[in-house]
Formats: sequence, C-alpha cells, structure tokens
Amino acid sequence: MLIDYINAAAAHAVYELLAEDGEYYGEIPPCAGVHATGTTLEACRAELLSTLEDWVLFRIHRHLSLPVIDGIELTVKAEAAS
Repeated sequence: MLIDYINAAAAHAVYELLAEDGEYYGEIPPCAGVHATGTTLEACRAELLSTLEDWVLFRIHRHLSLPVIDGIELTVKAEAAS
C-alpha cells in the first residue's frame, strides 16, 4: 500500500526549467512542501522522490494525516497503550 501511495503521488509531479539558473524545479502539489531542484531533470526527479519518501515517513512517524491521492488513503493509527 505504501508503494502504491508513493507511486500515485509521484504521478502528480510537475517540473519546470528555471530560466534564471537553468536548474529544474519539481513539486508534488497534493503533498504540501514536497519540492526539489536539480541540475538535470533526472536529478530533480530523483531528489523529489527522495523528498516525497521522507515526507511520507515523517508524517506517519508524527501521526499526521496524509492527503488521499487517486483514491489511495493511508491512515495512521495511534498505538494502543500497554
């Protein structure tokens, strides 16, 4: 399920070539704050996917909600007290 979610989110990535410095910029709009730059499109894409993975894992660790993407919903359940 986690891989499906990451792949669905990555499919929403948008990229642009920044005219001022010639670097590529990418972001995943449904995932606020997930963005990256790179000297090539492939470098930007790799950095963006790494950022996305970190973002998802951080939100899971902190029990924060994740947006539903293409019908895929990851829910973080609170741990039961022992």
